[in-house]
Amino acid sequence: MEKVIVRDLAKKFMWTIVTGDSNSLNRPLTLADTNRPGLELAGYFPDTQTKRLVVLGDKEIGYIEEQMDEISQRRSFEFLTGDNTPCIVIAHGHECPPVLKEIAKRKNFPVFKTEHQTSHAIVSITNYLDECLAESVVIHGELVRVFGVGVLITGKSGMGKSEIALELIKRGHQLVGDDRIDCYKIHDDLVGRTTPMLEGFMELRGVGIINVSRMYGVGAVAHETQIEFQIDLEPFNDSYEYDRVGIEEKEYNEILGIKILKMTIPVSQGRPMSSVIETAVTNFLLLKDGLDSAKEFEERVLSQISENKKEEFDASCFRALKFLFLLDLLKLHGMPF
Repeated sequence: MEKVIVRDLAKKFMWTIVTGDSNSLNRPLTLADTNRPGLELAGYFPDTQTKRLVVLGDKEIGYIEEQMDEISQRRSFEFLTGDNTPCIVIAHGHECPPVLKEIAKRKNFPVFKTEHQTSHAIVSITNYLDECLAESVVIHGELVRVFGVGVLITGKSGMGKSEIALELIKRGHQLVGDDRIDCYKIHDDLVGRTTPMLEGFMELRGVGIINVSRMYGVGAVAHETQIEFQIDLEPFNDSYEYDRVGIEEKEYNEILGIKILKMTIPVSQGRPMSSVIETAVTNFLLLKDGLDSAKEFEERVLSQISENKKEEFDASCFRALKFLFLLDLLKLHGMPF
């Protein structure tokens, strides 16, 4: 989780400052939510989350100008400019109410103006704070986009993760991060990226650092991606019984409380891992569409077994009927049997 202060938002969205000096812009933001203070302007303060950024839109400004006298304005604005509140943003180009401006100047409280509509301003602020304040964890591995799917490739050091990622890039897929992957929980999605310093670079043993975007074009690198699928590489073990059909229960890995499908793939000399991973991702896309190749094969096998049993049963019945028919013929001609 990054530390976010009011100065960051003011710079990001180019707000016009109304009140507050440079020191006032160091107020921290710890919540991604915003507050449109309808109840607070009406004089009801219990249960208010004071750590939220306050946004005054068309309705709030209209209510202040038409319904609130100076005493009620002072009571509400004294509360809204408290020590825990990061700042107040006035949307849609409205002027700051004089009473609010007076109180904010006295308290050195930051108030800003923006020309953006209220809903647009709130969405922009919330999305930005969601990313900055998101839970995060660092994972060692490669993150690539294969057929549009964010694939996290993990495994012990020396498994050839970087080399496999490079092969995938050469086949037209995208690199997101090499070696260090920063994973963030944004809403209900797991989003991965690398640090700005490492973005677009890879380290290959024996070669050194390479600039992927320079070598393979800017389209070979993606800034971030949603992580949907994890492939864990391990050395091939002759004594281990690997799943050869895929009908066993699917394995999932939980990262920051989000479960993603995990597949363990053995690595052996000469095995075309980039092709194997492309096939695994294609199968994953089919699974998302409700098409399970392993189950389809299982159903075909069971159907064939059932058909074979039916044919065997029909043949047995025919032999039994033939025998009974012969017995009837013998009886009819009075022949012993």
